[in-house]
Amino acid sequence: MRDPACEEITREHPCYSKAAARWFGRVHLPVAPDCNIKCRYCTRLYDCANENRPGVTSRLMTPGEALQYVKRVVERDGRIRVVGVAGPGEPLANKATMHTLQLVHHRFPELIKCISTNGLLLTGSLPALREAGVRAVTVTVNAVSPAVGSRIYDYVSYRGQVYKGTAGAELLWRAQHAGIRLARELGMVVKVNSVLIPGVNDVHLEEVARAVKAAGAHVMNIIPLIPQGKFAGLLPPPPERVNLLRQKLSPIIEQMTHCRRCRADAAGLLT
Repeated sequence: MRDPACEEITREHPCYSKAAARWFGRVHLPVAPDCNIKCRYCTRLYDCANENRPGVTSRLMTPGEALQYVKRVVERDGRIRVVGVAGPGEPLANKATMHTLQLVHHRFPELIKCISTNGLLLTGSLPALREAGVRAVTVTVNAVSPAVGSRIYDYVSYRGQVYKGTAGAELLWRAQHAGIRLARELGMVVKVNSVLIPGVNDVHLEEVARAVKAAGAHVMNIIPLIPQGKFAGLLPPPPERVNLLRQKLSPIIEQMTHCRRCRADAAGLLT
């Protein structure tokens, strides 16, 4: 069944289409330092100019600075089609995210607005995101089983309370599932990122793929673990293992194979 909303975005969004990645670029705006979840593979040391990984930026920007930055990037590179907020923390846990998206959408309504989130606050944020022009949403879903999730997340902070163990993981997946479904109902295109953690969720990712597809996700991006934080002692999965898993899951949900694990201040073509 054709989905015109998906087709329109994937034609020019480099993260949703390998063909689009050859011709069109994106710019990430690092305006969101705070986070409401502690993932065991994450380190909050984001001020680094030499690492190419999610959650890293050379510096933070204010919404006003971000708008000026977009103006400069678009003037310099006519291939830019997407403006997104992907960190360095959780975008929806930072008021600056919505302000930034509103400013950019007012000045550049023709650009695709995108957000990358852990999904905890997604449902309640979707009306405002839609008003700010957001049409593409990426949700990081590493587990749909509370038992597996409890091995990935140290805690989940929600509405003034801290949830640990299976309670936190269950709360998170429930919020993610509801957010993905509502985003699709509102006409947005949803990509799911899943970090492949050997010995933790590698076997479980097939269940994740089925669950997020059923919720309405359009594409899945399996990201091999970068060993750091409490998972610093693990070995990253080799490329051939990642590719085999993508092949296995591709009949369930379309797989992204050209991810560059972008920084929170990335700009230009993925290549």
